[in-house]
Amino acid sequence: MRRLRCLSVGVVVTTLAMAGCASRSNNTTAGNTATASAGTASSAAAASQADFGTLKNVCKPGTPASSTSQGVTATEIKLGVFTDMGFTKNPEVVDAAKVFAAWCNAAGGINGRKIVPVTRDAAYFADAQQVLASCQSDFADVGGSAALDDLGVKNRLNCLLPEFPNQPGQILSTGADLQVIAGGASVGYAPYADFYSWLIKEAYPDSADAVGVISGDSPITKVIAAQLAEQIPALGGKLSYSDLYPATGVSDWTPYAQSLKSKKVKGLVFNGDFASLAKLEQVLTNIGYKLDWIDTNNNAYGPAFIALAGSAALSAQNNYADISGVYPPEKASSNPATQQVVDLYSKYDPKAQLTLPALRAFSAWLLFATAASDCTTLTRTCVYQNAMKQTAWTGGGLQAPVDLSSTTEPPKCFNAEKATVTGWVPADFKPNTGAYRCDSVAYKFTGNYGKPLTLADVGKTMADVK
Repeated sequence: MRRLRCLSVGVVVTTLAMAGCASRSNNTTAGNTATASAGTASSAAAASQADFGTLKNVCKPGTPASSTSQGVTATEIKLGVFTDMGFTKNPEVVDAAKVFAAWCNAAGGINGRKIVPVTRDAAYFADAQQVLASCQSDFADVGGSAALDDLGVKNRLNCLLPEFPNQPGQILSTGADLQVIAGGASVGYAPYADFYSWLIKEAYPDSADAVGVISGDSPITKVIAAQLAEQIPALGGKLSYSDLYPATGVSDWTPYAQSLKSKKVKGLVFNGDFASLAKLEQVLTNIGYKLDWIDTNNNAYGPAFIALAGSAALSAQNNYADISGVYPPEKASSNPATQQVVDLYSKYDPKAQLTLPALRAFSAWLLFATAASDCTTLTRTCVYQNAMKQTAWTGGGLQAPVDLSSTTEPPKCFNAEKATVTGWVPADFKPNTGAYRCDSVAYKFTGNYGKPLTLADVGKTMADVK
């Protein structure tokens, strides 16, 4: 599996709300352990409540051993949840934490300790400050994300704070030490190589020599654009057009549409907010220019883009999104694990929207809970090392399997969605492993785009982690 495309975790400046980190940018239920009365109906019900998909006894009651770790008491575990909600007004990862904690705590918590999520609102620009706050009281950070997380990664490593993000943001943070990403880090590898290979070699081979990129003018998307300039030719395509649009927004997308038409671009990668893309597509449709395909980026995967783009543009243009090997929520009834999350949302927070980042957050929470439940004495080292032992993590069935034991394992599977006038539906990408295609095309970058920070970079080692 791969990380979400981090255009900017839920944001960008003003209209540039590039939500969802690198964002092509994982998931269970907890409950009571069987006791001597395991044969009774009540204990059978408890066991059922404790399971999520294929994961067993994720959360359960118990008598926890004493722990001297920060954020851990005899009755609770305090966990930071990073968000840019103060800037984006999008509570999706906070809602996911609320739902998971309610479910897990009702099942008994982590061996008897209740989960206490603490919102750490970076509001886009304050990640470093919020990391310092988390360093003062939290046991770990779980299920969250912040667009500019490079700002705080050094502080996090200095205070030896483990992190289980729903999606990482920037280069220094993605795959950094003391971090386990439920979707896999895949450091050094192009996260969407198989998706682009499918588009330009199979779905629309005539588009291979005419691929364009339009990116919001931000540090994050500029790096993505540079990586695409390397990746597309390596996959057999040709980048014939590249442009930036201002982060403050565009009043008239006609010049961009005319440029795409004059350059005869056939495939477009759009690294920006979906509201802007919807406006661009409306102009393209009005001038009578149809692209073979548009990569909306998975920030557009949801009902808002469908409503903004409108039926005319959606009928004229072929919009696709790689959703990172996560089982599509619109098909929840066909996948027990996804349906279980839908049911938990209905029970604990019925007004909350179950989004792709929320599903990834739920997977991160499941990963943490699974790792923590296996610790006799709850320590940061134990939880981190247990999480790193997962070699085929699926979040109980929420995603395609991913090996978490290596941060440099390339993506193995992908799945693509297509936007239609009635909503998002699975694209015809020829899945060969259930809902996923797992004959992955791996591409390792040769350019220098930076690398994740290590404990050694801040003068620490794993021996310092308690």
